[in-house]
Amino acid sequence: METDEGSRRVLPFQLQFDKPLASQVKMAEWNPEKDLLAMVTEDSKVVLHRFNWQRLWTISPGKCITSLCWRPDGKVVVLGLEDGTVSLHDVENGKLLRSLKSHAAAVVCLNWEEDAQVNRDTSGNPLAFEDRTTRFFPPAPRVPRMPRLVPGETGLTEDGQDSFEELSNSSKQCFNILCSGDKDGFLCFSVFGVFPIGNVNIHECDIPTTTKDRNIVGRLLNASIRKVVLSKDLCHLMVACSGELVEDIVESRGGQMVGDSMHGFHCLVLDTSIFQKSENELHQVAQQASNIEDLLHVIRTSLSVMNKQWADAMNIFHEKFDLLSNLINDHGLDSSPQEEFLSLLGGARTSQAVHQFLLSSLGEVGMKRVSKVVCGAGKELQLVVLNHLQPAVEIIGFRMGELRGLSRWRSRYLGIGLYETLVDNAVERAGMLLVQVERFIRVLSSVLQQFANFFSWLLKCIKQLMSEPSDQLLTYNSELVVVFLKFLYDQDPVMQLLDLPKADEEIDIDSETMQRVRELVQFGGFGDSEYLQRTLAEEFQQMEHSFREAAQMPFSTISKKILCKNLLPLFPLTSVSASTRYIPISLSFYEDASEFTSSNQTHEVGFTDYISFQIPDESFLDVTNCIAVVRGFMNYLSNVKQGRSLEGILLCIPPGYYCVDLALYKEHQIVMLLNKMNDTRENLGDAWLMILQASDLPFVHISGITWENNWELYQLKDSILHLEMENEKIRSIPHAVVPPLSVSASRGVACVLAARKRALVYILDEDEDEISDSE
Repeated sequence: METDEGSRRVLPFQLQFDKPLASQVKMAEWNPEKDLLAMVTEDSKVVLHRFNWQRLWTISPGKCITSLCWRPDGKVVVLGLEDGTVSLHDVENGKLLRSLKSHAAAVVCLNWEEDAQVNRDTSGNPLAFEDRTTRFFPPAPRVPRMPRLVPGETGLTEDGQDSFEELSNSSKQCFNILCSGDKDGFLCFSVFGVFPIGNVNIHECDIPTTTKDRNIVGRLLNASIRKVVLSKDLCHLMVACSGELVEDIVESRGGQMVGDSMHGFHCLVLDTSIFQKSENELHQVAQQASNIEDLLHVIRTSLSVMNKQWADAMNIFHEKFDLLSNLINDHGLDSSPQEEFLSLLGGARTSQAVHQFLLSSLGEVGMKRVSKVVCGAGKELQLVVLNHLQPAVEIIGFRMGELRGLSRWRSRYLGIGLYETLVDNAVERAGMLLVQVERFIRVLSSVLQQFANFFSWLLKCIKQLMSEPSDQLLTYNSELVVVFLKFLYDQDPVMQLLDLPKADEEIDIDSETMQRVRELVQFGGFGDSEYLQRTLAEEFQQMEHSFREAAQMPFSTISKKILCKNLLPLFPLTSVSASTRYIPISLSFYEDASEFTSSNQTHEVGFTDYISFQIPDESFLDVTNCIAVVRGFMNYLSNVKQGRSLEGILLCIPPGYYCVDLALYKEHQIVMLLNKMNDTRENLGDAWLMILQASDLPFVHISGITWENNWELYQLKDSILHLEMENEKIRSIPHAVVPPLSVSASRGVACVLAARKRALVYILDEDEDEISDSE
């Protein structure tokens, strides 16, 4: 630059902070509602800072983080992981709220958008749906903790429960959709970020376009998604991806042939209008289904906790009482422990093996310890059932009933795949599970009573053998001791109900009871009369399967209604390395200056899409060091009658600089980060931050999109706009910079990352008041 650069007009961007970083940052996103910046470091740690650079928390998921975004209200930060997991974390403390395994490959991009039209409801409030569950039930039960573990060791936290409930309380949220894309070309959608509602494989999308004498359907091969963004009205999804575009030509007289292929960078537009058309229906189904999903997690964890607690107790019991079998063998006796105990109960002479076991191997202290462990575990199981398992099953039954009521409104809910027969089956399974829980409560209570009676008798026997007084001990029932020795000493009906059965194994039910169950079918009883022969764990498994089957139909139905509208080829890629390297690109939707009236006479807000990206020098021979800006691609396809068209412009970066990253900003502005270079593009150590007013750029009309035009943007090569540093809104940065550039549209700030582990925060607006750090 020339020496007179320092005498230019006042610098428009105010440097707020220049702070060192412990590790280089690879991703950064500003909170949409608060002065918070989430950053992902090279070692896959997430750090949250306030605007005043106060660090609030740091978390490490333990896996490589590949993408990052915020929920629209700023209360949840979302991470995409290398193993295909999408995890939701509380903004207050970083606690994990939910994990969704929606992908089989690394999640490379995320976008969470809420319906802007809802926010413009004439009442001034978002549409809310009443959750009637709170009328009849107390708050949903919490997830129980595993025994002998402190909160946090298993992810089942107590302090994050309120945040988890807030995440699940969809009735108070505006309708929103979380979209995630993986490196293998799959896009997944979830309502409120917790209820999966559809997916799309972009390799299987038919990409239609038409010429005068033939119809062409295109397919993408080896596609890799780079960025996704939902429109503000949720009607369209723009997908930036690289891949090979192959033509399938369908001739007008029939027949089919394979046409040309185009390997490069493309922008897809998917029609997601089903989200807006069925917003109310999806909201209510997602509200019930997501809460059922949470309760299933409570039941699953409760069964796991109870299984472990009872198994540990029984291991201790058998560890002690198996010693008696060894002593019987050592003394050469031909009897079983049960027979020896029955002889002792009947008043016969105590054998040497039993005498040694009661006084030496077991003893009074050992007997009390075993009694405490078994009875204590039983009481813990009763608490888990009463406080977690049973309330969860009851609420699930009610919410299933709510879904059944919705499914019977076929004119509205059949169109999103809510099938009455599948929901009815899930409702019946929930009822069967509730019966199983009540049976388990009775069985557990009976088993505990018999264990306690058996232990009281043994303790009294030990006292008598030691010639000590036993008047103060609890009395026992001899008949219950006989029942225990016959049915419970070497059998475990509690664990039988908690475990999944082995092959061809079922619970024995007397014929009279089975006949009564079958007779109840004609009076409205359960159609499946074999449920009493299943275990509690097996019944839960079947109920969960029936719910998944009912929920899968809306997922499949919505997936089929998300279609590709068209594709815009952006630029060719000449090598594999070019396909994988970082290419600055930004997608965004801005509100139109004027509102319009839709075909159904409703007053709506229009949106214009902007696509801004860097064109690699090797893509076009006579286009070098340029940024392309395209607008109106979505409107070109769906609103031609309103006079909108596809427009674009090529911006040539000033000589001696190249674009490191860019971001679309509020009021139709483009923020660019430029590095100085020499002939080899080696960084010389200084950079510039530049803002352009996109709406003031001299856009050029692009002719109709057809396959014959191939790379349509090449039409703009004769109207390149050369940027000049002297004429633009810029700010010098005294460091070499690296991507990403993170810009907050709501706060008017940008975070710039230096190559030497530094972060610089700039206030972008000249008239921006100093941002408060009180939030």
